[in-house]
Amino acid sequence: MIELENLSVNFGGVVALDAISATFTAPVSGIIGPNGAGKTTTMNVISGFLRCTGRIRGDGVDVGQMPPHKRCRWGLRRSFQREQIADDLSVEANLQVIQDGVPGSRAVKRADRERALEVCGLTDRRDVLASQLNTFERRLTDVARCLVGRPKIVMFDEPGGGLSRDEANRLGDLILKVHELTGASTLVIDHDVDLIERICAETLVLDFGKRIAFGPTRKVLDDPKVKAAYLGIEEELA
Repeated sequence: MIELENLSVNFGGVVALDAISATFTAPVSGIIGPNGAGKTTTMNVISGFLRCTGRIRGDGVDVGQMPPHKRCRWGLRRSFQREQIADDLSVEANLQVIQDGVPGSRAVKRADRERALEVCGLTDRRDVLASQLNTFERRLTDVARCLVGRPKIVMFDEPGGGLSRDEANRLGDLILKVHELTGASTLVIDHDVDLIERICAETLVLDFGKRIAFGPTRKVLDDPKVKAAYLGIEEELA
């Protein structure tokens, strides 16, 4: 469970998040909205990269009081719009970087890596330098990094960006396995509404830093306010 309570962020006179509250209880949930709506800002706040007012709890733990490195050690994982993997390291070494900051024996960590590599279809690519990977393999490596070290919250920021429809579908299938494999709650930001509808049981919609809808994904996507703000369909006036 991920609980956001009255999250607010101001950049000078600009209100980036305006008292956002939502309780995500589904294994996989989405956050959508037009460009500049506050989606990535929300993820950056949860990650601890931005200061905010309000509270952030994961499985009842007050995560918002932890510095970023302690959130990682606790079990927060995320990907970025541009993959944050080291080109001069192998696929497996990129996973080891994440494990260096979390507790566990060498044997446990090795087994953890093996599982993540196998699930992501990267076992045969484990020794390949990241610089030699294609776009989809880089995205898979990013996902594998999120699976190691007993994650409790996993966040994906536009994981389908730059992928073909088949690759996006395969990635969606993988994201759906995260909770089963790790028990972690997963948040997904993406402009691909088809992907969000397929993998997210509930969705939060933001516009200009405000919450305009939250609930079961299909119901949210049918909301006239969402269609007006995000899907480009004019809201009918009463």
